[in-house]
Amino acid sequence: MVSRVTRVGDGVAGATVSVRRATARDARRLTRLVRGSRAYEGPYAPMIAGYRVGPDYIETHRVFVAVATGAVATGAVTTGQAAGNAEADAARTDERLLGFYALVLDPPELDLMFVADAAQGLGIGRRLVEHMTDEARGAGLDAVRVVSHPPAEGFYRSVGARRIGTVAANPPAVMWDRPELEIPIPVVAVAVAVTDRGGSGGAPLS
Repeated sequence: MVSRVTRVGDGVAGATVSVRRATARDARRLTRLVRGSRAYEGPYAPMIAGYRVGPDYIETHRVFVAVATGAVATGAVTTGQAAGNAEADAARTDERLLGFYALVLDPPELDLMFVADAAQGLGIGRRLVEHMTDEARGAGLDAVRVVSHPPAEGFYRSVGARRIGTVAANPPAVMWDRPELEIPIPVVAVAVAVTDRGGSGGAPLS
């Protein structure tokens, strides 16, 4: 899944954006993205205080990252920054982390999804959900549960999720109720070509 960001002023204009499987080496960057997210400022801050996306978590679950390459980024987390490599950071030629998601298969749940503050409004969240849907379908799932950050409920509804309940607050880390949603995983119809015995060709079934 590769595309190009073209909007001027988005911080990654002209970059090629792709989604790839995360590796253990991404752990520090993913942790930094989570802890620095403005979506969890104020009363929501305790939920991510000290949160860590570790290498073991990445290796256990299906974790994918959206990255940009080929343009100067402003605010996105680069490999050089995460590693503390001054030379790489100065060059700013490494891939830029735009967001990530983590899919747990048993039971099926979208456990994490974050988009970098600098990449908000670029369609990265929708791209990640689309990718997650393909992964879930390939794993034979028919639905994926989401316990949403309250301000993100509207986003999940906009990509097809439906509300199925409420998860009660769990103080002190989670002081508020959270919407419980489900993303249906539609089956993709496959066209089958039918050929007559004479070998004269056929047409896909509709």
